[in-house]
Amino acid sequence: MGRVSFHLARADNGVIGRDGKLPWHLPADLKRFKAQTMGKPMIMGRKTFESFPAPLPGRRHIVLTRDAGWSAPDAEVAHSPEEALALAGDGEVAVIGGAEIFALLLDRAERIELTEVHIDAEGDAMVPDFGAGWRETAREEHKSEAGRPAYSFVTLERMG
Repeated sequence: MGRVSFHLARADNGVIGRDGKLPWHLPADLKRFKAQTMGKPMIMGRKTFESFPAPLPGRRHIVLTRDAGWSAPDAEVAHSPEEALALAGDGEVAVIGGAEIFALLLDRAERIELTEVHIDAEGDAMVPDFGAGWRETAREEHKSEAGRPAYSFVTLERMG
């Protein structure tokens, strides 16, 4: 089974989305996300997949959904976390959301690549703190500029 990493941006108040979109626009975060997920299978929920204007190039899209009849071009469909991980195979697997998918796979994650967006955002999708058992292994601070909020790139690794 592959190594599971989470990739997400989260506001200081836990919000990760509003109406199926990110409540902020941070080009540096999108660039980091692309660099970290390129060439890897990505596990996501149906709503996350459907939020993309088109499938993201250079990555497999494994969509975890309860809807037995759902399918889409360029999506590999799974109906359980185990099925999604089996489809992903060996190597690193990037879990990219949304909130329910993170909750389902949290116990299997070994690393979290988190962008902390330093605002209290309004939204309808939340991810709480990941709880104890994680240690921060990297942090890169970025100041607010061009009307965009300040943010931090953080790497968390599961302890022992």
